[in-house]
Amino acid sequence: MRRLFTKEKISDTLTLTGTDAHHVGYALRGKVGDRYTVVDDYGTVAVMEAAAFREDEVDLRLVEYADGSAATESPINITLAACLIKGEKFEFVVQKAVELGINRLIPLASENTVVKLDDKKAASRRERWQKIADEAAKQCGRTRLMTVEDVKSLKKWLAQEAKTEMDGGAVGVFAYENEANLSIGKFLTEKLRGESVPDKFIALVGPEGGFSQAEAQAAVEAGFNSVTMGPRIFRAETAALTVAAVIQYQCGDIGSLQ
Repeated sequence: MRRLFTKEKISDTLTLTGTDAHHVGYALRGKVGDRYTVVDDYGTVAVMEAAAFREDEVDLRLVEYADGSAATESPINITLAACLIKGEKFEFVVQKAVELGINRLIPLASENTVVKLDDKKAASRRERWQKIADEAAKQCGRTRLMTVEDVKSLKKWLAQEAKTEMDGGAVGVFAYENEANLSIGKFLTEKLRGESVPDKFIALVGPEGGFSQAEAQAAVEAGFNSVTMGPRIFRAETAALTVAAVIQYQCGDIGSLQ
């Protein structure tokens, strides 16, 4: 059943407008009586059916609310902060991050970033990445849309926003090719042994050329923990998704029946 997202709270009736209405009415060739799974910004999931079509609107009628088994969000909040990489590789990361249950993706420009975007191109790319993320959420059955933020400078982000989140209790890890002592698995295992299990993580990964020494030091100063992914050097897109998957496996819902 096709999944739709709405900012409006689900009630007995609901009207789709804009691109969603156009997609249902034209791309999907919807007709009266067609049923859809609808998710609102409050995490409510319901089955609704099309009641009427107009040029730019679709009226939906509530059939039934979904039970608790429809909840698909991870018990932990993960932000993936990923330095920009070439072309379709970053789009691949966006799509798969949604499938892995990531809550937020922050694109970052670093010293070794090959991709250079001016403000106009950065805004256009962010819009495209968000569309990719939204479509992935519909496909994989998410009950929340992953937010793709504006492209930020790694240096400024570490010094300001990231440090604030670390001070607020988020656990930060960054995959660093020069780390030789602490594996991500060991780090997370130790965190799970603590008195309080963390429920918010920020995973930071570099571009094709990795982090500079200054950036690695800035990440540590911001509160991030340097971890190794193992004996082999991963491509940037592999590192991004592996970090997310390992965190979800050890602390979240991958591999769990709950």
